[in-house]
This record gives sequence, C-alpha cells and structure tokens, in this order.
Amino acid sequence: MQATVSIIMGSTSDLPVMEKAAQVLNDLKIPFEINALSAHRTPQAVEKFAKGAEERGIKVIIAAAGMAAHLPGVIASMTKLPIIGVPIKASLDGLDALLAIVQMPPGIPVATVGINGAQNAGILAAQMLSLADRELAERVAGFKENLKDKIEKANKELSQVKYEFKTN
Repeated sequence: MQATVSIIMGSTSDLPVMEKAAQVLNDLKIPFEINALSAHRTPQAVEKFAKGAEERGIKVIIAAAGMAAHLPGVIASMTKLPIIGVPIKASLDGLDALLAIVQMPPGIPVATVGINGAQNAGILAAQMLSLADRELAERVAGFKENLKDKIEKANKELSQVKYEFKTN
C-alpha cells in the first residue's frame, strides 16, 4: 500500500488535532502517512520531504502548524502538489497560525481550513482525490450522507427535550 496523502505537522503536540484528518482518511480507505517536521527546526528535512513527495506517490499534502505557522507555505513553495493548511490553536486562539497560513504570496497557494479544522482537511483531500477515483467518490458521497443522517437523528432527539415554553 502506497500513501497518496501526507499529513505533516510541525510537532507531535499537533497530533491530537491531526488525528481527525487521519481518521477521515482511514475511514475512506485512503492510504496516508504522518510525519512531524518543522519548517524552523528541520528545514533540510522539510525540503527533502516536499521535493520528494510527488515522486513517492503523494497527491495531496495536509500540513499543520501553530504559532509561526510557516510549514504549509514552505512546503507549497517547493512542490506543485496541492497543500491544505491546518492552523493549530497554540497561541492567540490560533489566529496567528490562521493568518500565517492564509496570507500566502501570489503563486504559492495553500488551501486553508479553519483553526484546528483537521477533519475538514481530510475531507477536502478526499474530495480532491475523488475527482480521479469513482470508487472513492462513492465513499465520499456516503460519508457526506452519513453526516446528514447524524444531524437528522440529532434533530429528532431534540424533539424529546421538554421545556415548559418549548413549542416543538
């Protein structure tokens, strides 16, 4: 089995957030890898990773970082693969990471999800891959249908909640 998505984070302290992306990929049967590399502490390793990702069969990279969140942009500057940035809430409620990831210069795009939005990053990566994979597209459609079913079930359960002045 060869990974088609790479999840990369600046530190293993980001893993509790990034596990949500891993779970989505796993649920959708998308082979993936997970690595911790820092744009600031291991720049040579990041460069080797980014420049070799496509050759290794990677099609989408999900890159997460907090604080001075340069990892997604640095990787984007070194590959033509699509990069999905996940800002991690490490300081300033994650706004510093969000702005660092979303404010990329022209020519270096990074698709960015919300702060700690790893689940959406996994879904977005799956949707990108599903453009060229009919079976995966069906699994993604099923995943999205399941999300709808969960909300409908939750709404029905709300009808059982009683308050003196609740009208529905």
